Parts: sequence; C-alpha cells; structure tokens
Amino acid sequence: MSDIEIARKANKKPIQEIGNKLGIPTDHLLPFGHDKAKISAEFIKSKAGDTDGNLILVTAINPTPAGEGKTTTTVGLGDGLNKIGKNAMVCIREASLGPNFGMKGGAAGGGYAQVVPMEDMNLHFTGDFHAITSAHNLCSAMLDNHIYWGNEQEIDVRRVVWRRVLDMNDRALRQITSSLGGVANGFPRETGFDITVASEVMAILCLANDLDDLQKRLGDMIVAYRRDRTPVYCRDIKADGAMTVLLQQAMQPNLVQTLENNPAFVHGGPFANIAHGCNSVVATKTALKLCDYVVTEAGFGADLGAEKFLNIKCRKAGLKPKAVVLVATIRAMKMNGGVAKADLGAENVEAVNSGCANLGRHIENLGKFGVPVVVAINHFAGDSEAEVQAVKDFVASKGTEAVLCMHWANGGDGTVDLANKVVEIIDAGKANYAPLYPDAMGLADKVEAIAKGIYRADSVTMDKKILDQLKSWEDQGYGNLPVCMAKTQYSFSTDPSQRGAPTGFDIPVREVRLSAGAGFVVAICGEIMTMPGLPRVPAAETIMLDDDGQIQGLF
Repeated sequence: MSDIEIARKANKKPIQEIGNKLGIPTDHLLPFGHDKAKISAEFIKSKAGDTDGNLILVTAINPTPAGEGKTTTTVGLGDGLNKIGKNAMVCIREASLGPNFGMKGGAAGGGYAQVVPMEDMNLHFTGDFHAITSAHNLCSAMLDNHIYWGNEQEIDVRRVVWRRVLDMNDRALRQITSSLGGVANGFPRETGFDITVASEVMAILCLANDLDDLQKRLGDMIVAYRRDRTPVYCRDIKADGAMTVLLQQAMQPNLVQTLENNPAFVHGGPFANIAHGCNSVVATKTALKLCDYVVTEAGFGADLGAEKFLNIKCRKAGLKPKAVVLVATIRAMKMNGGVAKADLGAENVEAVNSGCANLGRHIENLGKFGVPVVVAINHFAGDSEAEVQAVKDFVASKGTEAVLCMHWANGGDGTVDLANKVVEIIDAGKANYAPLYPDAMGLADKVEAIAKGIYRADSVTMDKKILDQLKSWEDQGYGNLPVCMAKTQYSFSTDPSQRGAPTGFDIPVREVRLSAGAGFVVAICGEIMTMPGLPRVPAAETIMLDDDGQIQGLF
C-alpha cells in the first residue's frame, strides 16, 4: 500500500486517550476534531519543575532524489522505543504548503512509521502557519500605516527591512514595489515577500519559552532604521501586543499520534536551509517533562539542521542531547557515489563505498559537538546484503555503529535494534554537548567557523559592506548572537550539484540579516532564496479531490 493508503487505514484513538498516556487531563486539551489537540499553557507551566527525560536528535546525510527518510526514522524510532518498554514520544515539525504543492511532499513520515492525521498535517492542520503569516503581515501593515500617518519614529523609507510573507512558493513576489497608485496608498518603496517558514516570527515562535517571552522577542524585532541609522523596533510601532494575541493559540504544541498510537508533538516548522529548522522549544521542553525519551528531528542534512539545532536551539534553550541518530540509505550512498537515479536498483558496492564520504563527513562533524552518533540505515527493498555491509564496515571505521532499520515496512518492530542501541548509548553517559563556537567570538569568525569546520570550505567571501554591517551589529550589542547559515541543502558547498564530500571550494556570503527578536544573525550564501519558486511541473498540477471527496496526488 502507499503511504496515504496506510494512513487512511490507521486505527486512531481519540486524542483524549493519547493525552491520558502523557498524564494530560482532558480539560487541558483543546481538541481540533477527534484526532488532534493543543496543550494548554497552564498545563505546560505546571510541569516546569519536573525532571527532564533524554533528548535524541535525528538528522541525516545531505538529501538526494533517492530519499533518506529522516522523519520516517524519527517516528519509527519513537515507536521502537515504546516497543522495548520505554516511555517515549516524538517531536517533529509542521509542514509548509510551499513544498507540499511544489516538489518535496509531506512531512509526516511514511509507510508504517507515520504520524496521523497525515492529510491534515500536510495542509492547514491547526492553523499555526496561518496565524504566523497573519501576525507577520500585521506588523507590515502597521509599519506602512505608521509611515503614512506622520512617521512619528522618523523611519527612513529607504531603510525598511521588514518584508511580507506568504506560505507558498511564489518567485514573482521576491522583489516588489509597494504603495503605488497615488498619495492615498502611502509612500512607494521596494520590498518583497519571503515564505512564511523563513519569517522571523516563525523563528521566534519556535524559540520562545512562553507568551511573555514571545511578546518580548516580537517587540525586539528590528523593522526599519532612521536616517541616523538607529533601529526602529516592532514595539516602537506598537505591533507586538496584537501580534501576540494572534499567536496565542499557535504557541500551544499540537498533540497527535503515530500509527501505533504513541504520542507525538508536531509544532513549528522553519526550513533548515533558510532558517533554523527545528521543532519548537516549548514542544521539546514539554515532551522532556512528560517522557523518559524524546526523539526530535532537525531539517535537511546534518550540515544545516543538526548544526543549527546544536549551535542555536540547544545553546539558547539550555538543551543537552544525549545521542544523535544519523540517517542514511544505500540508494543515497550510490547516488553520492555517482550513480544516476534510474540505475539505483542495481547492486553497486563500489559506488556505495565512494558515496560514504558524505556520510563520513557528517559523522566527523557531529563528533565536534560532543554527542555520540549512531547511523540508521533506512532500508529499501532493493538493498543488497553486500551494500549494507559496506556501509556498516565504513561506519565502524569511523568509530561508531550502523544499524539496519526496517520501520517503513514494519513500524516500531523494525527499529527495535536501533532503539536498544540508542538506549545503550544514553546509559553509557558519554554525551558531553558543547556548541561549535563560543558566544564571544566575532560574527564574521562564527560564519567562518561553520564554513570551514562543518562545510570544509577553504575560505569565506564577504565584501566590505557585509563585514561593516556585522561589525556595526557587534557595536550595537548583537555580537554574542549565533549565526544561522542559509545555503543549499544538497551539498556541503553552495553548489547543489556537488554531492559527496567536496573540497577546494569557497562559501560566498551575499547578504546578512539581523533577527534580533529570534536571537541570531542570518548569513545568506550562494544562490539560496528565502522565497522559493515552484518547479517546472509542480505537484499542485496533480492534486485534486476524487469522486469520493478524498485528496489525491498530495503524497
């Protein structure tokens, strides 16, 4: 059966039963139908003094068209831990409409390792992304309105840095001119749209601890500059309070279930190639109070999602992961080894060995953060024993272990070996998490630390304008912030065609943005866009309702 057919046959339990597994009283659940609910802020606050469980990060090699299955493995491991008698749950990210109607597809796992309701999760879900879009664009409207009605803050309209957002891939909106049509429409200026998941509001919702922290961070956002280059904050135009109101419900984690009726939080969803790419802090921290083992994921490859999880989220939230699971597939190893997608079905141990260079670099990189790593080989039906053994041997040469996982076909039963290995690693107590660079390091040096230490670039190119901007932010007191790198997810370099473990390349930084409310500086590298475009043949062309009213083509 297909993923969607499996999901539709799920034997879901009422969400109150899933909440009961976690000790959440029914009156602290805000139901959205029968199979999903939000958790009240009061309940979350009541758990503040409880002991934390063990945090496990699932990441992956660089994505390829062959597929890796990071979310599938996250869900499968959560089910596997429950299979061996552990009290465990998963924390994953919400899906953006942009890639769903573009080319990436859903974000709920696959096969018999899924979170349900799958269709709801991949569409409007509980409306969190709509709330973020509305809050962000309310700030935009109030900013232009402030300028129109006298501009009390003396904003320089040439230095408005706040853009608008939309949760859809629409390249035509990347750069626009607004307020045309005469005096009644305001002051014309250049601006543009980003996709909602790249919004600073999204990052703030994912990093804030509670509503008070949320409003403070929203108020700290820089929306424009005056002629004397002093910043104008969101609180200066009095938008932070109303934005918090719009986001009040969106701040509450969403509770759903796996196909095996184990609890899952699905909350937050910034892309790891243009934002920090992690499940929300409030969801992760709440899960750690409710379970002994929490499995979470970070977007795209370990060079992006895991790096930001470890350098930004863990640093800012005080989280200390106990183990990292690095997902790889035999098919992806062959593709990294130069095999075309059409030829992946044929056994090719030589290509597997060649492609393992990408896997090896990720293993080495993750070791720099002091957290033990285990490799999960996400099994495909065509994988040969010799190919699997080649990966196991390579991983062993890197000082760790690879475990074959069959969760797509067998659910939690297919990850029992991985679950036991993860518990063994945690019980050994070898984790000693530390970020890659200290807070006190200069911003340009932090960019270089990531580019050279994680991507293995020879150098970083930043022109004088960018270096001056970074120095200016340091002088304003923002030098202690971490850096959020925005670059292609397909390669360690900024060239998406360079698979494997490329060397001898440069990382060009073309723009930097200060996300003062979220608490990081964004470095935009190469040709990456914060508003993606649709592919030549978008998935939306084949998405429709059938005669029975069921969705076709979404997955």
